[in-house]
Formats: sequence, structure tokens, C-alpha cells
Amino acid sequence: MSRAEVAGTGVSGVAGTGVAGAGASGARVAAGPVVGRRPQTAAGFLALFRSELVLTFRRVRTIVLLAILAVLPILIGVVVKIETDGPRGGEGPAFIAQVTQNGLFLVFTALAVALPVFLPMTVGVVAGDSVAGEAAGGTLRYLLVAPAGRTRLLAAKFTAGLVFCLAATATVALAALATGAALFPLGEVTLISGDTIGLGSALLRAVLVAAVVAASLAGLVAIGLFISTLTGSGIAAMAATVGLVITVQILDSFPQLHSIQPFLFTHHWLTFGDLLRAPMYWDGVLKNLGLQAAYVAVFGSAAWSRFTSRDITA
Repeated sequence: MSRAEVAGTGVSGVAGTGVAGAGASGARVAAGPVVGRRPQTAAGFLALFRSELVLTFRRVRTIVLLAILAVLPILIGVVVKIETDGPRGGEGPAFIAQVTQNGLFLVFTALAVALPVFLPMTVGVVAGDSVAGEAAGGTLRYLLVAPAGRTRLLAAKFTAGLVFCLAATATVALAALATGAALFPLGEVTLISGDTIGLGSALLRAVLVAAVVAASLAGLVAIGLFISTLTGSGIAAMAATVGLVITVQILDSFPQLHSIQPFLFTHHWLTFGDLLRAPMYWDGVLKNLGLQAAYVAVFGSAAWSRFTSRDITA
């Protein structure tokens, strides 16, 4: 659905402006009198959200980013397979060693490798460009004059960002599962706690881990959205968001900063490994999800405050 179609579905409109008065949308305006802003309905939000999803996932940049994420588990699997068949077989980190025994562990290994760097960088690019890219392209002013409503537009962009987090995580997980099944045996899974579970239960754990990883990126989406409201340059917003992720990761590696590290949005990202125990250990996971919710509340509010008061000139 195009931006013009969203504006013409009755999402919102202003009488006498002439903005939505061209073509089919003009027929809708002429069909009856419109006074002031039209009611903001759930159907209108869904139309706007659907438009954001189409805009996000049909960009060449997004497709390339997802393709890179899909290639990552394949490379890891091939390297592990070669090293296993060579004279150094069996060496490596715990997850890597377990991949050779059960291909399902390639899912957890790939997520552990992608989460600190690759996933946040792709999410940072998408979130940072969400508002600033519209401003740079000249479509943001049109959307607000239509008008889509600033709060609803921001909510649609945030929700689309969350969907991208889920899509990016699923891309890594599914590529890793396919590669693991092709290169290594599948069967009962021995958890890191030493307990053994069936393949079906292990697959459910993999789905749960992927969902937690996707939710771990929610705070970054809110941060990127806030940064995107501060500038009219999409490139600057993307660079700032990705640069912030790298900076926070560096700060999280210094022992001298242990007092503030639990409050960094990246600190608890790898706690999903606690879900590979029997019973599952939830304390670290819940701390992570609670911290992400706090970042969403703080930076989501900041983005809303900035965006609703911003003078849109492009």
C-alpha cells in the first residue's frame, strides 16, 4: 500500500486543504462534508502500520541486511564442519563443541554471535532511518499534512521496528536450523545443565530463545526512533544509532564500570543461555526484558515529546 493510498483510506483528513483531493481520494472527500480531523480509528492505524511494513521490507537495503544475517549461520556452520573434520576437531567454545553433536545448537550459537554486533547494527539502521529518512525524502511533511497524526505515525513506526526485530531474529534462527540439519546430526539435545530433552522440546526452546532475543532489541528500537526525531538526515541518524550500540558495548566490557553496567541496554542480552537449562533460569532473562521495557518507556516518551512538538519543514 502506497503512502497516497493510506492518506485516502480515511485515516485522517483536513477539510479544504486540497492535499487529499486528488484522484480517488478526492472523490472520497467530495462524497460528503468533512469538518476538522477525522476520527483516528483502529482500521486507520492498521492501514498506516501495513504501509510502514511494506515500506520497510521492500527496500533493497532491508533485503540486503536480512540476506547478510542469513549468510552468517551458514558461514559458522561450514567453519565448524571443516574444523571438526580437521585435526583440531572438537575444540572451541561450549556452544560450538555442542554443534558438532547436534545441529540444533547452531541456532543458539548463531544467535549468540549475531546478537552483540550483527542484529543490533541492522536494527539500528532501520530504526535510525524511520523518521529521519522520511524527512530527508520529503514524505514526512506530506504524511503529517494528510494528516496521519503524529502520535499514530510514531506508534506505527515503532511497531514496524519491532516486527523487523522479529524478522531479523527469525532469519538467523531459520538459516541456522537449516544449516545445522544439513551439516550435523539432529536428535535428543543435551542442555548446558547436563539434562537431556527430546528434539520437539528443544525446538520449542529454540523458538522461545528467538523470541527473547527479538524482545531484547526493543530498547534499541526506541533509542533509534528517538535519535531519528532529532535530525532530518537518515544517514546521520543511522550512524548515530549504530555508533551508540558500539560505544555501549565497549563500556560494558570495562570492569571499572561495573556499577553502571547493569543499566546498559546491552548488558543482559546473552542471558538467553539460561533458557537452555533444566529447569529454565528466568532471573537474568526477566531483568533483561524489564530493562528493555524501561528503555522503551523513557526513549519512547522522549521520541513522542520531540516528534509532536517538532516543526516539520521537509
